[in-house]
Amino acid sequence: MARQSTTSTTTAKAVVLLSGGLDSYTTAAIARFDGFECYALTVSYGQRHACEIAAAGRVAQSLKVAEHKISELDLRCFGGSALTGDLSVPKAQSACDSPAGGIPPTYVPARNTILLSLGLAWAEVVGAFDIFIGVNAVDYSGYPDCRADFITAFERLANVATKAAIEGQDCFKIHAPLLFMTKCEIIRAGKQLGLDYSLTHSCYDPDEQGRACGRCDSCLFRLKGFAEANMEDPIKYVPQ
Repeated sequence: MARQSTTSTTTAKAVVLLSGGLDSYTTAAIARFDGFECYALTVSYGQRHACEIAAAGRVAQSLKVAEHKISELDLRCFGGSALTGDLSVPKAQSACDSPAGGIPPTYVPARNTILLSLGLAWAEVVGAFDIFIGVNAVDYSGYPDCRADFITAFERLANVATKAAIEGQDCFKIHAPLLFMTKCEIIRAGKQLGLDYSLTHSCYDPDEQGRACGRCDSCLFRLKGFAEANMEDPIKYVPQ
C-alpha cells in the first residue's frame, strides 16, 4: 500500500512513466490499486509514430490520474535505434527465439535512464518519492535498461542526486512491479484489475491506420502473452 506523506496525512503521490503500452498501463493500475495518487508522465521522444502517445492519453483518462503530462524530447538527433532513426524494425524473429539473445536494433540508447530522470525531476516538483516504471526482464527484448541491476542503480542515483533526498525529506523508491512477471502474468494481473487493453498500443511499426504489424518483437511478445493467458488481444492487427 502507499506510504503516507511525511509532511501531511494525505496519501503519497507517485510519478508513473506511461508509454501507452500494456505494461505501463498495468503498472499505473497497480500503483493506483496500492493507494498512490498517480501523476502520469509520457515522453514523446521522437519515436517512429504517435500511436502510443494517443494510447497513453486514453489510458491516463481511464485511470483518472491526478495529472497527465506529455514531455517533448527529440532523441532523433542522436539516432542509433530503429525507433528513432533510419534502421529497419526487425520482423518475425522474436528475441525470445534468438539463441544469441543479443540486444536488437529497437533498443533506444539510454532511453529508460532518460525517462526515469525526467520522472525524477517531476517527482521532486510535485513532492512524490515513489516512481513507477513498467520494465520487464522476462518476456522482453534483452534491453539493458529493463533489468533489476539498472533499477537498483538508478534508485541509488536518485538518492544522491536530488535536493529532496540530500536534505532528508524522504528517500526515493523506484517501483518496477512487472520486473519478474511473464507477459501472460502481466495480462492476467491487469484483467483482475479490470483493465481494458483495447486502449493500449505496443507495436513498434504500425501501419497508416494505426494497426499493429503483428511481426515485430513487441507484437510477438504481446500476442504470446495473450495466447498463454487464453485471451484474445482486443487491438487491431494488420492481416497476415
